[in-house]
Amino acid sequence: MLSYDFIILLAGLGFAALSVYLFVSAILSNNADADALAWASGDEPHSSKSPLINFSRPLVHNFTLQHAIKIKNEKYRAKIENKILTAGLAEEINVDEYIGLQILWGFMFPLFLLILNFALQLEFHWMVCVGLGLVGYVFPSMYCSSQKGQRYTSVIIDLPFFVDLLALSTEAGLDFINAIQRIVDKSTNSVLADELATVLKDIKLGRARADALKDFSKRLDIQEITSFVAVIIDADQTGAPISKVLKDQSNQMRLERFVRAEKAGARASQAILMPMVLFIVPAVFVVIFGPVIVRFFYGG
Repeated sequence: MLSYDFIILLAGLGFAALSVYLFVSAILSNNADADALAWASGDEPHSSKSPLINFSRPLVHNFTLQHAIKIKNEKYRAKIENKILTAGLAEEINVDEYIGLQILWGFMFPLFLLILNFALQLEFHWMVCVGLGLVGYVFPSMYCSSQKGQRYTSVIIDLPFFVDLLALSTEAGLDFINAIQRIVDKSTNSVLADELATVLKDIKLGRARADALKDFSKRLDIQEITSFVAVIIDADQTGAPISKVLKDQSNQMRLERFVRAEKAGARASQAILMPMVLFIVPAVFVVIFGPVIVRFFYGG
């Protein structure tokens, strides 16, 4: 039978050979990563708001991007592209980098930890590496979800105010496009203003207004925006006065905001019930009945 030391030696040589192969294939690759980064704008990607993605990008480009571009499942790629689009990360990361991040942190990093654990006898349980691999694999999806949530909050807060301004501007004599331009020029640090600026840019490049608005709705993927865009497009097609439509939309959104506030208040009252039962009520009982109990035990 083979001795334990010999098995360790064979395993070490195998891992070393795999490491050399991955390193050499990354160095000698024919710049496939440059072809993979086909950005819509033709520019270099912007720096990500995530420090981990900025740290990972050189590793992804050198070691995993050439493997990511080999994954050709169209349904899977379309799902990832939609996640990136609705999270507003189209200028930070593309589909190939997303898959490269999954390979890097979901497979290569746990494998590296297993090699270290085996070579240095760190005595980590193998489930630790598996757990870190699962977290690393879902990290890009978690980041997209968090960014989409932040965008949703920003848009929902700004939307009634923006629609009010659009209604006032159109009632004052501006057409719909010039009203959007006026609001975009006056707004700063707003997700909704940035997306409306993209709508204006698409229209200036020759896209139909309905198509530009549909893309705007698709990028945000928010029910309120979808309804708003549908109403605007319908008003365009039927010839209804845009100022009246915007005024009605403004009233509707104010009512919806009031309903959301009522629901949030009801959820808050329910959420505070459990901490009150577990912590506040026992503390009140201790303060009220504590002295009575002490006097009872000590004969007071």
